[in-house]
Order: sequence, then C-alpha cells, then structure tokens
Amino acid sequence: MRQIYTRSFYPGRFQPFHKGHFHAIKYVLDMSREVVIGVTAAQFNFLKDNPFTAGERVEMVKLALGDEHYRRCYVIPLDNVTDNAEWLSMVESKVPRFEAVFTNNVLVELLAKRKGYKVHNIPFKDRENLKGSKIRELMASEKPWRHLIPEPVARFIDEIDGEERIRKLYKAERIPLP
Repeated sequence: MRQIYTRSFYPGRFQPFHKGHFHAIKYVLDMSREVVIGVTAAQFNFLKDNPFTAGERVEMVKLALGDEHYRRCYVIPLDNVTDNAEWLSMVESKVPRFEAVFTNNVLVELLAKRKGYKVHNIPFKDRENLKGSKIRELMASEKPWRHLIPEPVARFIDEIDGEERIRKLYKAERIPLP
C-alpha cells in the first residue's frame, strides 16, 4: 500500500497491547506518514476490563513498536467523556492534527464521519483470539497467553506483575472464569 495521508488517528484501549494491535498499527503506517495512537479510557485502571494504567499502556505501545515504527507515532493518553458527541472534539484539542481515522469501533466510525473525517476499517487478524477480553481471561485463569502478545510487552507485563493483578481484579469483582 502507498501512504496517502500525512497523519492518521488510531484509537484503542490496549488492555493489553496484543499482536492484533501491532498488525493494525502497521496497516495504518502503510497508509500514513505518521500515526496518532490514542490510548483511550486513560482515566480507568485497576479494573477487570481496564487493568493497566495509561502510562503502562503507553509503555506497551512503545515496546511493541520498537524504534523503527515508534518514531512515526504520537502515543497520547485520552480520557473518555460522558457525552459521546463531544468525544472527537476533545480528541482534536489534545492531539496533533490528523486527516483520517482508522478504527473498527462502530461508535468511533460514526463520530468521525459526522465530523467529516475519512474513516477506514482495519482488516482483523485472528479476531477470535486477538481480543483484550480473551487475553485477560486467559491471564486470569492461568492459561497460555504470551503467544498473543509481542514478546517485549509480555516481559513488561511480567515486570509489573500484570498477570497477578488481573487474577486479583477478577477475584475482587467475583467474575466466574471459564
């Protein structure tokens, strides 16, 4: 693919950053000189669905991308807002300008089109397994998960004792495991 945009926006929670996210960012980089990676739901952490802090997720993105890809990216934590119609305006005030939005999130697509952005869906890679919720469940139930995550991110999760954190959060919320 050839680069058709100067800068594009790709939002995600990255709870945790996995190989599907890596595939998506490479896809966006193929079409854009630079990518603004929005680490969304930045204000949420230490919850079953959002176990990692925004800072930890920013580190995961950097570790996964490595210098070659990271130098073409801006990684910016973004809080959620209570009024969905205002979300993209908030994003625009916090990040460098962008021309297009890459997402598979229906709400983000709707909001971006409403503001006049070109929107592109990203081809999924192994969507059945490369989902944050599935990976968190695997971690919580002590089943193999490392093969779904870039190796530097898996090491980082070990360093911050992320797997144990997720197990405790599942227990705290009394979530039955498969």
